[in-house]
Amino acid sequence: MESILEEIFQGIIEGDEPTTVKKVQAAIEEGLDPNAILNQGMVAAMEEIGKLFEAGDFFVPEMLVASRAMQAGMAKLKPLLVESDFKAAGKVVAGTVQGDLHDIGIHLVCMMLEGAAFEIINLGSDVGPKEFVETVRETGADIVAMSALLTTTMPNMKLTIDALTEAGLRDSVKVMVGGAPLTDKYAREIGADGYAPDASRTVALAKSLVA
Repeated sequence: MESILEEIFQGIIEGDEPTTVKKVQAAIEEGLDPNAILNQGMVAAMEEIGKLFEAGDFFVPEMLVASRAMQAGMAKLKPLLVESDFKAAGKVVAGTVQGDLHDIGIHLVCMMLEGAAFEIINLGSDVGPKEFVETVRETGADIVAMSALLTTTMPNMKLTIDALTEAGLRDSVKVMVGGAPLTDKYAREIGADGYAPDASRTVALAKSLVA
């Protein structure tokens, strides 16, 4: 049992999608607890990838490949998690703000968060305040994660937070922001609950916001 979870862990670290899928399927067939497969195989691997990234041993391409391997394994596991009444760490609505078409960063954030057992609603890029508000209202999300890669689109983060306030939703949802031009100071100025400088640290921030 330990060895197959270790193989899932290693498959994700190496970004080996076929091996990850094969080993997850084997673990399922052996009757392993879906939560053990998730937490000891996948979540543990994504936590290790975050540490490797912060240490400078992994870069964005390696993180993307590893995250894709994790997602492929998750596709196999999700039906069993649903059956076992698995409770996600939290529900996150994510997107790059209106006017900004960059989406690699937000996709990576979503993959890292999914690897940490969060339920993700990824709205993609060029997401307006109204769409964020409507999605939060429909899904009962715990967190809104916004990204901006252009200084010209950064003000749309504040517009989205204001829209959440006007809709009466701000008190029930946490807002975290990130993106190359942002700073912790700017995040505080616009009323966000937290700022993460990269995808790996987004996970720690999200966990702290739902704790």
